[in-house]
Amino acid sequence: MRTQIIAEIGVNHNGDIKLAKELIDIAKECGADVAKFQTFKSENLTTNYASKTNYQNKTTKYPNQLSMLTDLELTQEKFIEIKSYCDYKSIEFLSTAFDYESIDFLNKLNMKRWKIPSGEITNLPYLRKIASFKQPKILSTGMSDLSDIEKAIKILEENGTNRGNITILHCTSEYPASIKNVNLKAMLTIERAFNLSVGYSDHTEGILIPIAAVTLGAKVIEKHLTVNNNLPGPDHKASAEPDVFK
Repeated sequence: MRTQIIAEIGVNHNGDIKLAKELIDIAKECGADVAKFQTFKSENLTTNYASKTNYQNKTTKYPNQLSMLTDLELTQEKFIEIKSYCDYKSIEFLSTAFDYESIDFLNKLNMKRWKIPSGEITNLPYLRKIASFKQPKILSTGMSDLSDIEKAIKILEENGTNRGNITILHCTSEYPASIKNVNLKAMLTIERAFNLSVGYSDHTEGILIPIAAVTLGAKVIEKHLTVNNNLPGPDHKASAEPDVFK
């Protein structure tokens, strides 16, 4: 089975539909299988009282989470346009939903699979809702432990997801992630523990770690893509520019 490459555009479009389409073009030119985004309603996620993380403070000038996410949010109309553009470019559209309203919206776009982010692996109502959709699921693990992963898999299975349609991504929740903290053997531990397909969601700089993950059997590699590491925004520093991604 060939390793699938997900170009995580995420919010690296900086709220600009033109930049979003440019990143789709780049993902396609680089040979990625999937162009992935993040879909959310800012007011459903956070408030003016939520401060930014340390790495977000280094890469953005917003006073808090709400102001940052509001600037990075794309409307549903723009996501419909993005999905159509992905279809036109013959690259799979995928987006992670971060709230129930976005889950319902993305379900109407008939995505081929669902990506569950690390931060939602212990959000059981969220998992139950996505589990009811029959498409394959990709589950990112982040700072979870094996018991968290086990519970998430159980919830997905109990609510309609075929176990064989679940892929687990080892993920280091650091932006950018240092190589010393990657611990790729954790991906093998996950594979042995659950007998499921595994992959790696990469936040490191360069391509050494994704290549190493593939040699260890990763069936999916997810890596952030940007046009320029120096653009303002929370994820550009932990992303690959086109030449590196290719």
